[in-house]
Amino acid sequence: MAGDPYEALGVSRTASASDIKKAYRRIVKTDHPDLTDDPAASARFKAASAAYDLLKDADQRRRFDAGEIDAQGQERMSRRWHQHAGGNPFGDGPSHGGGDPDLSDVFADLFGHRAGARGGGPFGGFGGFGGGRGDMRGQDLRFALTVDFMTAVQGGRTRITLPQGGTLEVAIPKGTHDGQVIRLRGKGEPGIGRGEAGDAYLTVGVAEHPHFRRDGDDIHLVLPITLDEAVLGAKVAAPTIDGKVNLTIPKGATSGQRLRLRGRGVNGGDQHVELRIAMPPKVDAALTEFFETWRRDHSYDPRQGM
Repeated sequence: MAGDPYEALGVSRTASASDIKKAYRRIVKTDHPDLTDDPAASARFKAASAAYDLLKDADQRRRFDAGEIDAQGQERMSRRWHQHAGGNPFGDGPSHGGGDPDLSDVFADLFGHRAGARGGGPFGGFGGFGGGRGDMRGQDLRFALTVDFMTAVQGGRTRITLPQGGTLEVAIPKGTHDGQVIRLRGKGEPGIGRGEAGDAYLTVGVAEHPHFRRDGDDIHLVLPITLDEAVLGAKVAAPTIDGKVNLTIPKGATSGQRLRLRGRGVNGGDQHVELRIAMPPKVDAALTEFFETWRRDHSYDPRQGM
């Protein structure tokens, strides 16, 4: 990731962790490679993913703000190193016998072993100093994945397109919620030398359903009923995430009345059904005459006292 991670996410340096997360999610929803073929959008998405990977960790963010690490999360060469080496980290500065222990820690963090561990001088196995090869863990990758509502609540499998090319089949656990992160071990960038591969992290977005709404493990549904079902009561087929079930409408039901189907939500949650009286598509003469007669003899005011 080149440049400033704050600029990549479009936030200020004083942005809160919540603001950073919201900014990343906005970019994911517009620029993810699964949503557009625009190369510029793909570049923005990759930059934002790397920026979020750096800034979401409070300690990494602090170190970046303090200039201790760069935008790639790599240690910056200290001023002390430049002074000892005459301004050139690989120049002909003065030798220090067993090596600087601070630099040894830096190289241990970067390359997976302590400097001097493989002989050949104070920097032993580091690159050209001792001929050895450093081992580094591969970079973690972050993706956004949008799944349909039923796949999220019931579980299933879907296929994603990787930024570096190729596809990967992903198992979506039953009950996955919006914003949940799925970790795929070893599916990130390959490691260097004997370093292990990084991981891939999928932030799941759940698409809206035309009828169901989820609240935790509960499901909410607005169910239309007819005038006669509301007045006389009835048994009707009500949809649930596991298929239709028979629901008893009580006599004299009204719009806004709620019924509960126990255990018909997600992972043992409940389904809440809100009744809504639906008028017939056409009010014909017979219905009009019936209610005119009924109103003369049974008039009432539901707004009394308002």
